[in-house]
Amino acid sequence: MSNLPPGLAFEQPILDIEARIAELEANVNPPAEAAESLRQLRRERVELIKQIYGQLDPWQVVQVARHPNRPQTTDYLELVFDEFLELHGDRCFGDDRAMRTGFAKLDTYKVMVVGHQKGKTLKERNACYFGCAHPEGYRKALRKMRLAAKYQLPVICFIDTPGAYPGIGAEERGQAQVIAESMFEMSRLPTPIVCVVIGEGGSGGALGIGVGDRMAILENAYYSVISPEGCAGILWKSHEFAPQAAKALRFGSKDLSGFGIVDDVIEEPLGGAHRDVRQMANRMKNYLLRTLRELTARSVAELLDKRYAKFRRMGIFLEGAAAAPRPMAAAREMART
Repeated sequence: MSNLPPGLAFEQPILDIEARIAELEANVNPPAEAAESLRQLRRERVELIKQIYGQLDPWQVVQVARHPNRPQTTDYLELVFDEFLELHGDRCFGDDRAMRTGFAKLDTYKVMVVGHQKGKTLKERNACYFGCAHPEGYRKALRKMRLAAKYQLPVICFIDTPGAYPGIGAEERGQAQVIAESMFEMSRLPTPIVCVVIGEGGSGGALGIGVGDRMAILENAYYSVISPEGCAGILWKSHEFAPQAAKALRFGSKDLSGFGIVDDVIEEPLGGAHRDVRQMANRMKNYLLRTLRELTARSVAELLDKRYAKFRRMGIFLEGAAAAPRPMAAAREMART
């Protein structure tokens, strides 16, 4: 039986079938026809999962990205890498548990891993601020990435945050400045960088470790300038409009791939990464190995040139006469449409 808690409303039909499967499997002396019923239920479960997950709307994608059983950075550290030695602190203020960093070994590659951590138990989530890193977290990450460049180690970043911590203390300690500095330094770091959005990729909190040679996203993750609730709060003054905001933001993996924001979409196991963590870890490992083989074969100059060109290609903008202000009437007409 799946370990899904009954929290996602659209999954309830799947959970109902899984409950019936568990009931039949728990029967010590099943009747003769139980085996056929079990096979039929399992087939129905697979078809139902394909049907439901094949047509998720943007708000449902957000719910899957936030699923409490979804694999986090520590899960990938345990299942993907052969060794991991955690490095702590920013040598300035403290050690932010929302940001994990350390040396790791992936097959024949020695790498530096940087990743957000949301936590699983309530105690761990409070310690990790639910994945919202403080300035010391980004300073820690940047120090470790510079260390990786010094020893010519590739950097792997796992992004999973609703955004950087928005508290007064974080702002007093330079939250915006350190995120900007991290983005700037990552853009010119002389070593391969692979970034993967494994769950939520929200705002500057995600961008702070999101500049690299390869940007990948899991199939049911999202990457956005703002959370749906934040967008709804600004546009409609109410979080109740978060589903509408999610649709308008177009931050799903398919949209991002079409816009050229992400380079690769990593397919998740049937029904999402939370249903088969080990299979998801295997797919992650295969992707990272394939990408590292490609990037480590390039010279530093080529890496930096391609990284710069990659981010310069993003978005559409106008120059010269095409960018001149429109007449007021034309502007009003554009606003209406």
